[in-house]
Amino acid sequence: MAGEVLVDALPYIDLGYDDPGVREAAIAMVEEECRRYRPTKNYLEHLPALNTNAFETELMAAEFERIQNRLPMEPLSMKRYELPPPPAGKMNEVSAWGESVDNSMAQLEHQAVRAMNLELMAEYGCEMWKSYLETLVTMQAKCQSRLAEVKKEIQDVNWARKTKQTQGGEKLRSLEAQWVMLVSKNYEIEQACAKLEEQIYHKKMQHNALTAHAKE
Repeated sequence: MAGEVLVDALPYIDLGYDDPGVREAAIAMVEEECRRYRPTKNYLEHLPALNTNAFETELMAAEFERIQNRLPMEPLSMKRYELPPPPAGKMNEVSAWGESVDNSMAQLEHQAVRAMNLELMAEYGCEMWKSYLETLVTMQAKCQSRLAEVKKEIQDVNWARKTKQTQGGEKLRSLEAQWVMLVSKNYEIEQACAKLEEQIYHKKMQHNALTAHAKE
């Protein structure tokens, strides 16, 4: 397959990783490859274009525009909490006083709702908080259980890799020993053949010398 990379490292049986200079040499090779590597393909071209505005609301868009234009943030309006009387020119108008009374009643109701919320919190807040904590404890237990499962899966994978590599290492060492033995035997055979060839050569030389002497 084109572009396929053969990974022949066996970290569970290979030696030499902790030798001085090995880590530095590996890092230097990675940095050199990163320096020379120039991607020629966009690996994200099969994905649709990223829409960064998908989750923006009108308020968020306006705020982002304000930040981009470096405009100051509008101060928090406290007008809704004020109880202003009617303007000076409308002190004698019933409608103006009616608006002021409606405003005061709205704020009074708001304060009443706040007081009610505080009473409800005082009465049920502890139980609600306990219930919330129980939910968190349950979620934590589920997450820890899942984490333990994932760790076990990782450990199983590592054990399987170690077992496979250990078995492969034993086979490799056996094959290496066999290779060394065969190479040694081949060397011995080559040496024996060389000696035989040398003896044959000397025999031929002696035979030729004797033949020539006999002819004389």
